[in-house]
Amino acid sequence: MRLISSSLHLLSLTLLLLSPIFVLVKSQHDYLDALSKCILFFEGQRSGFLPQDQRLNWRANSGLSDGSTHGIDLTGGYYDAGDNIKFGFPMAFSTTMLAWSVIEFGDIMPANELRNALVAIKWSTDYLLKTVSQPDRIFVQVGDPIADHNCWERSEDMDTIRTVYSVEAPNTASDVAGETAAALAASSMAFKSADPGYSETLLRTAVRVFEFADNYKGAYSDNEGIRPGVCPFYCDFDGYQDELLWGAAWLRRASQSDTYLNYIQYNGKTLGAEDNINEFGWDNKHAGLNVLVSKEFLEGNMYSLESYKASADSFMCTLIPESSSSHIEYTPGGLIYKPGGSNMQHVTSIAFLLLVYANYLSRTSQTVNCGSVSVTPESLHQQAKRQVDYILGDNPMGMSYMVGYGNKYPQRIHHRGSSLPSIKDHPEFIACKEGSVYFNSSNPNPNPLVGAVVGGPGEDDVYNDDRADFRLSEPTTYINAPLVGVLSYFVAHQNPLY
Repeated sequence: MRLISSSLHLLSLTLLLLSPIFVLVKSQHDYLDALSKCILFFEGQRSGFLPQDQRLNWRANSGLSDGSTHGIDLTGGYYDAGDNIKFGFPMAFSTTMLAWSVIEFGDIMPANELRNALVAIKWSTDYLLKTVSQPDRIFVQVGDPIADHNCWERSEDMDTIRTVYSVEAPNTASDVAGETAAALAASSMAFKSADPGYSETLLRTAVRVFEFADNYKGAYSDNEGIRPGVCPFYCDFDGYQDELLWGAAWLRRASQSDTYLNYIQYNGKTLGAEDNINEFGWDNKHAGLNVLVSKEFLEGNMYSLESYKASADSFMCTLIPESSSSHIEYTPGGLIYKPGGSNMQHVTSIAFLLLVYANYLSRTSQTVNCGSVSVTPESLHQQAKRQVDYILGDNPMGMSYMVGYGNKYPQRIHHRGSSLPSIKDHPEFIACKEGSVYFNSSNPNPNPLVGAVVGGPGEDDVYNDDRADFRLSEPTTYINAPLVGVLSYFVAHQNPLY
């Protein structure tokens, strides 16, 4: 039925947002506690030499010889999930999202958590700087994933081969290099006030890395020398073009240089900016790119960028169930759901975009026109809040999907270090296959990875807390990274209207 007035548009949307399919027993959430734990999680994923102020003290030093086979120091950085591999592609994306969280919401974050977030970013950017320290070369991965995945072993004990994977010109790595440029550029903005010197280093390096990405166009996983190591884990499935635009967009925002504005304007069409792909994650930047670039159109009347705003509007409309262009699936309990595993990565990244875009619209007094429905910034805030509240416990299982938050949360997450005895409690070496007994145990993990958000329930809202079901029970850095910004927003906006 086509509505005939804007008041009816909003009434219909309000009724839909209150529809029983989305409403469960609500609880008051401690967003500050969740934010603190969300950032703490990254300390559990650290590789390298751990500092004195390491708070998750069941972890210890690991990967201290990374890069030595190539005569380069590649220590540090993050393990991406429950294994012991350092994959550069998702690590760079996680870094970009941590930095974007600080850029958009740092001014409303509690001071101590802002400091913790910057520490989490720097742990990654210090490593990313090492990966691009040689001209026209990028180190994209450390560790053989086949060997690693055949073991259930603490990172402190790992004796699997630490293969180093790199791409050197004229071979191509536009995707990883483009995302790394984005991460460094965004992080330069996050550190601009706290550490201007470091900020300048990050931006200067981002410029150089983007040139490499743009000069030698192609996907990193198309290189036969590294393909067996990066695929199928973090293969480039969706093309490298979006990372070129994404990197250019972040360099434009960080530097304000017209060079990157021109790049976006003149290359957008050929690089697929108008394809209007409604995806956002470590492999596909389209929806995030459209939201990011829309800021410049909305606030600067840059009409050459209007198509990005139109695409961002279109993406938001896909999230509104009553919109004629809606196509995002929801579970019966109201969680955004996309098949394929690790569903929470979609939930947190989409919730982040909802909030960021709502803020851009608010500042310019605009709404989104979804055919017969006019969607306000407040409606987008509500959409995001329902997703984060579901994660924190407002769901049919009545459980939090963040380890350590609430009274009921996953106890058997798919994570080696969390599930094996801590090296502090069990200093004896546990070999590759000796960890299997812990993997197969039905006991809760002995070391809670506080703040870890797991892949989440299936399309029926059911979660069985099964360590072996990695699609549901494995945490990742790219699930948590955008959630830092989302939680920061709700810490500052905890009132009945939300």
